[in-house]
Amino acid sequence: MTEAAVVRLVLSLFFIVLLILAGAWVTRRAGWLRPASNQDIKLLGTRSLGARAYVAIVEVENARLVLGVTTTRISLLHTLPGAAQGMPASEASSMQPTSTFASSLRKLMVQHR
Repeated sequence: MTEAAVVRLVLSLFFIVLLILAGAWVTRRAGWLRPASNQDIKLLGTRSLGARAYVAIVEVENARLVLGVTTTRISLLHTLPGAAQGMPASEASSMQPTSTFASSLRKLMVQHR
């Protein structure tokens, strides 16, 4: 093999690896590999508390958990009743996740004062 053929072979392999990595990145960013929407754990909302900390409300088996999340740990802050227990079904289904989060956070802050 000549030097030109070796260089062309190496550049071709590099280009193919680059295409595979770019395809994996696009797939991950687009969310094509996410599981189905009928999950056991649902993220209802988040609120940033600073550069690397936030509060999240997660629904797990008829219970809503208020979680404090930092870069090093996740802490359970409060447990709320599930949507079916805490309010009528018609009212629970009509509420948006962000409004549920805002009202839950407001109630939690009032309770701790």
